[in-house]
Amino acid sequence: MRNFHKAAAVAAATLTSAILLPATASAQDGFKCEEGETYIMNVMVSAHPYWVPVYQGFKQAAEAMGCETVFSGTPDYDITKQIASFEQDLVKQPAGILLHPMQSDPFIEPINRAIDSGVEVVTFAADSPKSNRTAYITSDNVAEAKFAAEEIVKQVGEEGQYAVLENPGQSNHDLRVTELISYMEQNYPGMKLVGRQATNQDSNAAYRATASILQANPELDAMWIPEAGSAEGAVAAVLEAEADVLIMHADVTPTTLEHIKAGNIHMALNPNQGVQGFMGFVTVFMAAHSDMFDPFNDYKVSGYNPMQIPFIDNGFAVITKENADSFDLNKYMEGRDPS
Repeated sequence: MRNFHKAAAVAAATLTSAILLPATASAQDGFKCEEGETYIMNVMVSAHPYWVPVYQGFKQAAEAMGCETVFSGTPDYDITKQIASFEQDLVKQPAGILLHPMQSDPFIEPINRAIDSGVEVVTFAADSPKSNRTAYITSDNVAEAKFAAEEIVKQVGEEGQYAVLENPGQSNHDLRVTELISYMEQNYPGMKLVGRQATNQDSNAAYRATASILQANPELDAMWIPEAGSAEGAVAAVLEAEADVLIMHADVTPTTLEHIKAGNIHMALNPNQGVQGFMGFVTVFMAAHSDMFDPFNDYKVSGYNPMQIPFIDNGFAVITKENADSFDLNKYMEGRDPS
């Protein structure tokens, strides 16, 4: 398994200082929660298997500090419903929320309002950069896109046809698609983009979109998909058409993992979900307990929370037929409490 990990220097310096140095004048006795202190993880499409290892990492960090956690969100791919679930979480007055915002801008006001009310917010996997969230943790989506582009060219050559599926408005998915297209245009002009359709993580929509792209472009060589749900529908359409199309996607589900094992999907680029959840908890805890450390900056004069980390890269793994068994979610969850 190959892992690609570039930790942000600011993040590393801040967290190392916070964890290794003794606390200054603080009401907290180290990394410990008060009785009943609760942190929430809020997502959209809450039944998606992607969240399971993330929440396990979130819980592992919380349990080490004696904190309580809640998994929350909406089962729908609906920004209005996710914001409503986020606002319901605020009523519970948690110490902090680790949030995967479905879309960036609609969450600016809810995040800022939460922080103003005393509930700290950290984003993960997708961001709301114009909000006042204190930290953001994800894999390097630009690096993922470049890796995917290079792998596609390695497999099909520098001249050919490719297509992408996308989910407009979700920051991490947007980057994975736009950066791959840009990289291809700059470095491999012989690779032609012949299909680009929005599927919004709906496998049925992805099936229809892929079937349409294949019908219009029977010489299609490759597809890049920013998440696994749409990849499920795309691979079904490719198999039905008996087409020879190399499929690569980000993330992984049990279904796409089986297709990787069978050779129907070439490769998946999967964020290190456990690290994402674990470090997500650490950063939101530190945002809620920022009096534990006294950094060398102007936060006292400016009046902002000193726990500011623009970006932490949790790394990503390359999943192939050879290492696919390491990503079996059922095996991972054996003996673990999912709640």
